Amino acid sequence: MAVRLHTNPGQVPERERLDTSPDTVLVHVPSIGATARSKGSFYAIATVRDATPRAREATRSLLETVQREYYYDESAGIAMCLEKAIRMANRRLLHAGELHLPAGHSIGAVVAVARERELYVATVGDADAFLARRGELLTIPDDERGPGLPTHGDPHVDVWRGEVQVGDVLLLATADLAARLGTEELRQSITSLRPAAAAEHLHHRLVTEGAAGSDAVLVVEATEVPATRIEHRLVPVRPAEPLAGLPERSPIPLADSVVEGVTAVQGSARRVRGAWAAAVVTLVDAVVELMPRRANSARQVRSSLDRRVAERRVARAILAALAVILVAGVGIWATNGHAGRAGNIVKVNAGEDALVAAQQDIAQVFGGGNLIKADPQQALATLRDAWHQLAAAERSGVPAATLASDRTQVSGGLDELYGTIRTATTVVVTAAKLDPSAQLSGLVLGPDGAAYAIDRTAHTVVRFDLSKRTATVIVRAGSGSATAMGDPWLLTAGGPDVVILDRNGALWRWRPADRSGHGTFGPIVLNHSVTWGGDVTDIETYLHNADAGLYNLYVVDPSSKQILRYAPAADGSGFPSDPTGYLATAQDVAGFEQLFIDGDIYALGTGSVTRFVGGRPDTSFTVGAPPDDADLRPGYRYELVTATSTRGEGTLYVYDAIHQRVLAFDKAYGDYRGQYIGADGTPAFADVRGMVLLPGAAPSIAWVTSDRLYITPLRPAASPSAPPAPGASATPRATKRPVATKRPTPRPTVRPTA
Repeated sequence: MAVRLHTNPGQVPERERLDTSPDTVLVHVPSIGATARSKGSFYAIATVRDATPRAREATRSLLETVQREYYYDESAGIAMCLEKAIRMANRRLLHAGELHLPAGHSIGAVVAVARERELYVATVGDADAFLARRGELLTIPDDERGPGLPTHGDPHVDVWRGEVQVGDVLLLATADLAARLGTEELRQSITSLRPAAAAEHLHHRLVTEGAAGSDAVLVVEATEVPATRIEHRLVPVRPAEPLAGLPERSPIPLADSVVEGVTAVQGSARRVRGAWAAAVVTLVDAVVELMPRRANSARQVRSSLDRRVAERRVARAILAALAVILVAGVGIWATNGHAGRAGNIVKVNAGEDALVAAQQDIAQVFGGGNLIKADPQQALATLRDAWHQLAAAERSGVPAATLASDRTQVSGGLDELYGTIRTATTVVVTAAKLDPSAQLSGLVLGPDGAAYAIDRTAHTVVRFDLSKRTATVIVRAGSGSATAMGDPWLLTAGGPDVVILDRNGALWRWRPADRSGHGTFGPIVLNHSVTWGGDVTDIETYLHNADAGLYNLYVVDPSSKQILRYAPAADGSGFPSDPTGYLATAQDVAGFEQLFIDGDIYALGTGSVTRFVGGRPDTSFTVGAPPDDADLRPGYRYELVTATSTRGEGTLYVYDAIHQRVLAFDKAYGDYRGQYIGADGTPAFADVRGMVLLPGAAPSIAWVTSDRLYITPLRPAASPSAPPAPGASATPRATKRPVATKRPTPRPTVRPTA
């Protein structure tokens, strides 16, 4: 049987799209065969990056204008008609006072027309079109994208023309889709899922990646369907024809003669009527051709078929009005009964399909061998797909208890690929013994090996002896001889001192005399040529001369838009000189929550860590989202940072408050190394107020909550007493992760120090 090409579109239902989305998706398949054969089916999206109150109305008006002008224009081919329609829509946007966009905003649009085996794609502005063919993803058109609409003058419109093959899939989407998800994700989605499912999956991934506005997605698949064919109608043969056989020998020849005569008369009459009708039609056509014509106007012409359909609808409406009570009752019964059950059946089937797909992925990774060891990259892609399939099954109504075992297996495999270590944490000291309402913060490691923190409720500085597991108050607000110290505010350690900044902007030192908690307390001389604002976020030190115990002081001062650097006096009495700005260029430092200094400066900001070398940002160093942000643990909020002390080497540890974990990154380039999460039955990294790395062969992290100090060895909880294997590190090995790492490059032998 003959076949023909058919396009099957899939899009996200309007009720599931973002409320803030200004985008418009338009699909038009002509119901009239002549129009479909000449103009084809119309698929389009219009998108705006930033939503405005009138943006959705502007994108909808744009696409409706393009569609109307394209189908009305019969003066040229499809490509030229598309260009003319888009330019007409641009002019109407410019001149329509009620449809406008703020300065700097523009509409991107992509329009596709599929006619039989031809495909035309026109793009303008910030929108993308992709064609998947035989497993490969192509970008169309591949020319440089022009500006969006509206624009003065005729806009630049790229029109691509090609042949459609069975199995081709066309994706129309906002430009953010490929930037956020990557082309590999797009290819796998549109080639492995049906159009509607692929559109919903990509929209869900776009939302989970943080998209808050533009979300247009349209997927169109080319399939084959049987072509209808009308055979020639059979007609009887006449006796005079060769196949008629011998003449009929009727016993009633008179009757046959009468019948033949009547038939001949009727045939002659029909031929005469046909000739007259043809003559009249020809005459009318000739007269119409001679009449003057007016120019074509942009109006909609209704065909006779449309009029007949309208008349039938009116008749049906009249009949329906006579039985409205009966119809309403039946409709309510059907809606509450069959429609609800049908919807549930569809959801159950979708959930079962997603669960089966997830279980197939799990079997591919763990069945018949360990794909995690053999091919980590493939295992990561497969387990991520299984994770999203399980989430889709749960949304479709599959009970969480049914998914629990599969989800545990998938999360365990992903954690192994991500280098996740479950640690055992122990409580060292409970500060509630000193003050029942203690509120600790700002943990630092002192020169005597003890840990120090501020109790904001009691306005004191507390010393924690890690070996004896005791807590002692060393200074409190009001301490001092000539001048009293205010409420302790910020805390750091430098050389032989524990440095305290109070709420009055005064600087103080406490210098341990021994390891039993005795020491001396006094003010530090400070140059006040630069007045600090009340918004100072952190103070840190860097040991300048270890033998003399001299150290530089660094102050994050948003009022100065600088990290102020104070050089020490030769006798170590304070910082009498004018400060200098460490940053080569003044910038907004209000987002710098904490500094770590090892010769370079690591500044913890909102969601990232920036390294400064010689006062300038190091572009080769990047700390961003962890690799499990897209599946196991979406989202992150970095709040604390600590690291090994060797400059440019070792590991940087960052605390993520959302998922209560400590992430490890390479200090040289910022590559992800692994993460530490509390094991079951042990305290989690919750409500961490301060964190410091304890040096040693097997590193540990000391951290405080509001009333307790904890120590967490950076090793698996399953063997807390087992020493590390020779050559092993407390940080997960990079070879276990299927995440590409940067190759070390030769570092300069001499760099400016902090």
